[in-house]
Amino acid sequence: MNYKRIIKSRRLRLAILRALDWIPDALMVRVQYRIKMGFWPDLAHPRRFTEKLQLYKLRYRNLVMPSCVDKYEVRKYVEDKGLGRFLNDMYGVYDSFDDIDFDLLPDSFVVKSTTGGGGLNVIIVRDKQTCNLIDLRQQVNSWNIHKPGRKSVGCEWAYEGMPQTRIVIEGLLHDNVAGLNEGLTDYKFFCFHGKPYCVQVDTGRFDSHHQHFYDMTWQSLGVHCTYPEGKPQEQPHNFDEMKKVAAHLSADFPFVRVDLYNVNGMIYFGELTFYPSSGYGKFHPDTFDFQLGNCFTEY
Repeated sequence: MNYKRIIKSRRLRLAILRALDWIPDALMVRVQYRIKMGFWPDLAHPRRFTEKLQLYKLRYRNLVMPSCVDKYEVRKYVEDKGLGRFLNDMYGVYDSFDDIDFDLLPDSFVVKSTTGGGGLNVIIVRDKQTCNLIDLRQQVNSWNIHKPGRKSVGCEWAYEGMPQTRIVIEGLLHDNVAGLNEGLTDYKFFCFHGKPYCVQVDTGRFDSHHQHFYDMTWQSLGVHCTYPEGKPQEQPHNFDEMKKVAAHLSADFPFVRVDLYNVNGMIYFGELTFYPSSGYGKFHPDTFDFQLGNCFTEY
């Protein structure tokens, strides 16, 4: 069932889920899985990656996780790992839009919420001089505000302990070859106990979004999820270093997806994702769900 076609408003979908937050998480993840995947999960004897992610949401508790999913707090985690050199420029973190002094900002930048995920709550400002601040204010103020302790609609424990939503402004990264309008290539490393297993490469986010999965020797796995499989991508020249960064950042967790950028030959940290697609992503071929599940040994 494509529920997003039935209920097109994301705000309405969230309101419905919040009205149902009295339902126990153990039941809710089963119902959501059935609606989104088309079949019931086997949580008694899980074999799929997506099934084990549901148990990861329900059972696994690591007190550092709420900070790691906050777009500002995670920077300290990266710095504590000795990898601060891979962080993007940060121009400020603010409690409200009115706290921002735009005169102090560069001509181009990115506005994000600290609690947005999945590409949500992100605004790219390519030219401050032509930016309509009234429209920008309306967009920022329309974002869903997270309050600490609020139950996650996806039953994702790590997000419930996040700090209050804030606004962060970062440097705008762009590839000199692709240009400003093409978007960045995302390298999303699926890591289990500090060992990267595969990398999902996303291209064309603003135009024609495609995905391609590679193993750690950059051999195509012939897999995609959510978006169509794209044309083969060239292996970054510093791919070995990217793998080391992903391994170091993932060592504390049974599973985490480490998202990196590689811009003009420079590696940048993106984010840490504990529940990709909330565990409802459909892999093509379906056998890859089981393949990843074999790597997921603690949840």
